[in-house]
Amino acid sequence: MKELVVLVICLIQICVAFPYHGYRVYEAVAKNAAQAQALSDLEMSELFDFWSPVRLNKPTDIMSSPEQIQQLLDVFNSNFIQHKIKIDDVQQLIDAQQNHMGNEIVKQSSSLRYNLTWDNYYRYDDIREFAYALGASYPELVTVSVAGKSYEDRDLILIKISSGGSASKNAIFVDGGIHACEWISPATVTYIVRELVENYAAHPQYVDDVDWFFMPLVNPDGYEFAHTDNRLWRKNRRIHDETNTTCVGTDINRNFDYHFDEGGSSDNSCAPTYNGGQPFTEPESRALRDAILAEANRTKSYLTVHSYGQHWLTPWGWTTELPADYDAMYALASDAVAALTAVYGTVYDIGSSANLLYANSGPSDDWAKGVAGIPYTYTIELRDQGPVYGFLLPPDQIIPSGIETWEAFKVIAEAVALME
Repeated sequence: MKELVVLVICLIQICVAFPYHGYRVYEAVAKNAAQAQALSDLEMSELFDFWSPVRLNKPTDIMSSPEQIQQLLDVFNSNFIQHKIKIDDVQQLIDAQQNHMGNEIVKQSSSLRYNLTWDNYYRYDDIREFAYALGASYPELVTVSVAGKSYEDRDLILIKISSGGSASKNAIFVDGGIHACEWISPATVTYIVRELVENYAAHPQYVDDVDWFFMPLVNPDGYEFAHTDNRLWRKNRRIHDETNTTCVGTDINRNFDYHFDEGGSSDNSCAPTYNGGQPFTEPESRALRDAILAEANRTKSYLTVHSYGQHWLTPWGWTTELPADYDAMYALASDAVAALTAVYGTVYDIGSSANLLYANSGPSDDWAKGVAGIPYTYTIELRDQGPVYGFLLPPDQIIPSGIETWEAFKVIAEAVALME
């Protein structure tokens, strides 16, 4: 009976096996080049989990296990680095999120066709069900297909939204859930899918004038693992037979074949930014590549949705040099961000990945622009800026995130519709 009670509690509260009791997140600010170098060296040691990049005079969020807190503090103090506790106990935030999810299980869904309600974070099967339910209910607008299979043999769902017309109509490609711990990403992407389809009558121009392609969950294996085993898991779940290691997973967003492994990724298969050793080793990155290339000749904008930090990023990640058309990219991003900010006052930074954040080679956005030739390519880092939550954004922020991001996407769609 005791075992049954434990099982029921786990099912209700969505048990996550890896415990983060006593794990602490510090915010550190490097005020000079020497301090920034000390933090960069610490990040390269891979002893701590850096939630955000090292930048001069900007906050860097660093998570430490209880056993290593003093070691981290010693680095701060010996280098006179300003720091403070941001999250005193990571597990407390995880527990609050899981308890909310458990409570929502007993509520009736707002739809008889699917479970998603956007007041909670949902699982892979729910997202898949949502896609097929829309396809069944709105066949004149929605086509659902399988872009490929994940390492653990889950379908990689591709949603096309179109009201018909010319097969050469300009298109927008959107993906989410590349990184498993960034739950707000697929939640926001599916919110926008719902807005385009179920509220089509309120704004038909956004579908009539543009075709949309969505892969709402590129990394379903990692996403499920983050729900069941380790809330802060980042990579996919491929076993690295080729490296003779017990470590699992590749950072899909370091696995694309454009300036691959030229900085900002790791060759260590145990590292969270492991690049896979070679480009396109992962079934998920290959499926995303093929889906984008299939429509690249008419796709004018690629939007890859991540979290956190509230950044609207352009290529490049591999170099601080800017694309030749950076001014045009920046102008459209500025208009989109202005529309987003007008809703709730949420502030986003705009700039290239390498200049605004850090070097990262092999990401999907650099490849989409540099190889697929999609002109307006952006990485969108959603809420929050990390004052409290970081990757552990509460479910009550899903709908606000969806509403404000939709306003930005409308600006992108209006511009794409007019492009030659």
